[in-house]
Amino acid sequence: MKKVVIIGGGIAGLISSILLARKGIQVLIIEKKSYPFHRVCGEYISNETIAFLQQHNLFPGQHNPATIDRFQLSAVSGKNVVMPLDLGGFGISRYTLDNFLYKHAKDAGVNFLLNAEAEQVVYHGEEFLVKTATQSLHADIVIGAFGKRSRMDVVLERSFIRKRSPYVGVKYHVRAEHPADLIALHNFSGGYCGISNIEDGKTNICYLTHRDNIKKYKSIREMEEAVLHCNPLLKNIFRNADFLFEKPEVINEISFETKSAVTDHILMAGDAAGMITPLCGNGMAMAMHAAKIVSELVIRFCEDKHFSRQQLEAIYTQQWNRIFSQRLWAGRQIQKLFGNAWASNVAVNLAIHVRPIANTIMRNTHGDGF
Repeated sequence: MKKVVIIGGGIAGLISSILLARKGIQVLIIEKKSYPFHRVCGEYISNETIAFLQQHNLFPGQHNPATIDRFQLSAVSGKNVVMPLDLGGFGISRYTLDNFLYKHAKDAGVNFLLNAEAEQVVYHGEEFLVKTATQSLHADIVIGAFGKRSRMDVVLERSFIRKRSPYVGVKYHVRAEHPADLIALHNFSGGYCGISNIEDGKTNICYLTHRDNIKKYKSIREMEEAVLHCNPLLKNIFRNADFLFEKPEVINEISFETKSAVTDHILMAGDAAGMITPLCGNGMAMAMHAAKIVSELVIRFCEDKHFSRQQLEAIYTQQWNRIFSQRLWAGRQIQKLFGNAWASNVAVNLAIHVRPIANTIMRNTHGDGF
């Protein structure tokens, strides 16, 4: 029986593990935290995922995710436009979704090594040796699903990790008078903020800012009042919301650089393979789609002795690039329209007066059902 080790228990890692374990493959996930826990994330999922999730009994309907079908875009000045979202999506927290998937994984027979990190992965003679601080694990396949930035990126000497990234992500959950069907993207100087509802009538606030904004002020809250509040829509949200966290969730050095789908024979999935800019609101859907692709190919590798590792890696890279590389590129280009007064105003005016362009942008950063 083939053994698979998955490094990272986020969406891509959990869904991959479930699909593999249901096929009788031995799977172990190494996750540095214990469920449930929060992650810095926009917590909006495109409806392109629903058919796939329902097919595998993984749609979290019992948690009553928010149904989202409108999009609001505002410039730094507060000038804004509201548009329909043709495909739409739903909102659910990572705290709830990841724990939901974790329980399904446990039910499928996935083993977990929690509160642990992979420190080294060595490939030799068609087998992997994965080392943590306390264990050495053998595997036929290793899937890297360790998120935006990890110790493993450094260990593997991935090229993007050597480049400093200026971006910091900050997230809150709040109680606010935010329309349940609306996802908003509000610009401010040096960044942008996404706001949308999740389960239980709560609202997720997640923004990306340049590290210079953080360095300039004594605290995140002081920076928010000086910078984010210049957009009157953001000021209204922050002033009137009931904040549910004692302190925000924060992640530094968020990179949108090109990454590889396979590194040292490790199959990368989710943000470990490539991260779409948050303004596109589609990272969670991409992680689910990547989990589908990688698990189907790993199942084939485990069941078909004529399907070689070389074929597995080549086909996975080809499929990943075909499905995702254009969307990642489009996200990087669109991001240039956000985070300053002039460019964000241009983006809002385009959305108001040239609606086909706005619709084209949305289509280029979202996929079809899978």
